[in-house]
Amino acid sequence: MPPTLASLVHHSALKLTVRAGEDHLDVPVRWAHVSELADPVPYMEGGELLLITALKLDAEDPGAMRRYVKRLAGAGVVGLGFAVGVNYDEVPEALVNAAREEGLPLLEVPRLTPFLAISKAVSAAIAADQYRAVTAGFAAQRELTRRALHEGPEALLAALAGQVDGWAALYDASGAVVAVAPEWAGRRAARLTAEVERLRERPVPASSVAGGPSGEDRVELHSLGTGRRPRAALAVGTAAALGTAARYAVHSAIALLTLTTERSRSLHAAEQRIGAAVLRMLLAGEPDHARAVAGDLYGELLDAPFRLILAEAASASAARAHADGHARPAPAPPAAAVLAAADTAGDPLDGLAETVESAAARSGEPVLVVPDGDRLVVLAVDGGAAVAAVQEYAPAVQAARAAAPEQSAAEENELVVGMSAPAGPIAAATAYKQAEQALSVARRRGRPLVEHEELAAGSVLPLLADDAVRAFADGLLRALREHDATGRGDLVASLRAWLSRHGQWDAAAADLGVHRHTLRYRMRRVEEILGRSLDDPDVRMELWLALKATAAAGE
Repeated sequence: MPPTLASLVHHSALKLTVRAGEDHLDVPVRWAHVSELADPVPYMEGGELLLITALKLDAEDPGAMRRYVKRLAGAGVVGLGFAVGVNYDEVPEALVNAAREEGLPLLEVPRLTPFLAISKAVSAAIAADQYRAVTAGFAAQRELTRRALHEGPEALLAALAGQVDGWAALYDASGAVVAVAPEWAGRRAARLTAEVERLRERPVPASSVAGGPSGEDRVELHSLGTGRRPRAALAVGTAAALGTAARYAVHSAIALLTLTTERSRSLHAAEQRIGAAVLRMLLAGEPDHARAVAGDLYGELLDAPFRLILAEAASASAARAHADGHARPAPAPPAAAVLAAADTAGDPLDGLAETVESAAARSGEPVLVVPDGDRLVVLAVDGGAAVAAVQEYAPAVQAARAAAPEQSAAEENELVVGMSAPAGPIAAATAYKQAEQALSVARRRGRPLVEHEELAAGSVLPLLADDAVRAFADGLLRALREHDATGRGDLVASLRAWLSRHGQWDAAAADLGVHRHTLRYRMRRVEEILGRSLDDPDVRMELWLALKATAAAGE
């Protein structure tokens, strides 16, 4: 503890006597300062014990003493020491009464106690307190290091919470709580997610102070990591501002957790290399070898149905060019997903990888994430948290970019995702092809995410909403439309009716309200104009798809 007025009063060598302010002796003393100025306030910083002999004061004037003492208290002076036997044989009553009125401790300093002795006592006590704090800080550092090396981050947080007499929480890159100590602080830590998100927007290292959600805590937040973006964050909640020893403990925890984070990155890179090898074996049709290499790391993933997910960051302008007039608007994403996507303007694939891995870690499920050139390959448990994270994240990125049209062209990278149907290790190659097909459709239609099951279970007609298909349809039917525009018949409508009735003349003629001979004549004109025979099933198929494509486009 730092020196207080009470500790100075109890100092046997100083022989100080309390004349006023007995109820305020527990105030810490930052320094002892001697000044005979009539107004020493401009030279005060607050927390001082001011020592005077009243050389230039009329200490017997009540009005002057009230003004003098009031200025000292307003400047943060914690006590006044008055030396007797120099200019006054005893402390003047005017000064005593003024100090009592203001509640300022007034200490009588005997003639035989020099001010230097008081200054030395304060200085020695401050030095001893600092030494105790440094010693306690080193002891805390050793304890935190031992916990971090032998027991992990959770034990480190528990030790830190004890050191600061409060609580501590660790957050991952997405702002989710991954560990907290003690357990009762979990709810408080979870409510700080928004503060952690704001901290992530600042360069590393960064810190902030927030009032605790309970209204009782003072919470310090610190980002962790050495790269451009924080990899994690630490929250420390206490009832009051941190002391020197507690500050040492927090700084030690930050350093240790940063080292742990960086070491985890190295381990993560090694795991990714193993994951890439497992993926190559699966795609090569060697599930047994893949299972042997996966071991405990990914083995559980291969025991359950999984989804294979392909993601790429395509040019936003190109994606919009494909999407113009065809893409269905993406559904509004959940608020949490939008927050997760907020900082992905530079590299949405990195953001997707972090989101997927964080979701899997929180749910305790395995996930395989492999960067593959300008793509990201993900193998995730079907129906698990990682798949759900992908389903939320991809639309959220698109919504976030739509809300920020001022983004520069250099930053414009649209996230496009294709997802396979549930599969097992034997069908991994098939799942990869399904994901590629879904990715291709998502790219063409300007959608952030397409699941292969949509293609297999839905209609083929939405697939016709493509620029290349429309161009083909327009070219194939142009000559017929030009003929109809002259008013010499309705070949396009007649062709549509005939094809829809599978070439049945009577039924198609009835639909059109014409004689079957009229319809036969029109179909011969179609063959003449196109130079193609309607007896050819391929010709009939192409014409039918062309008609459907133009109908889908509203033409």
